[in-house]
Amino acid sequence: QVQLVESGGGLVQPGGSLRLSCVASGSIFRIYDMGWYRQAPGKQRELVAQTTGDSTDYLDSVKGRFTISRDNAKNTVFLQMNSLQPEDTAIYYCKVKIQRIVGSILTNYWGQGTQVTVSS
Repeated sequence: QVQLVESGGGLVQPGGSLRLSCVASGSIFRIYDMGWYRQAPGKQRELVAQTTGDSTDYLDSVKGRFTISRDNAKNTVFLQMNSLQPEDTAIYYCKVKIQRIVGSILTNYWGQGTQVTVSS
């Protein structure tokens, strides 16, 4: 079993900041890609940021405002979100690609989601 637990969401005023965290636990041999997605009401889920360890990618609209980072020793991925705007309001999900045991296939796991609301 693998569990992803997210935290850090909440209500913030425009221009404010939040830091999301996602911790993976359970039967884990190795973690590969780690990323954050978001889904706003009535919209499709979209990739916000991801890191393979060697490189990072960002949604164009968050470049310069959001920063993804990871702590491999703690199986944790973070998303620092600055200069938040109302259009950033969504449920944010982490996704982690994990190899559970040596030689096994890689599997994507999703967190339960954390609500981020940007409003005055």
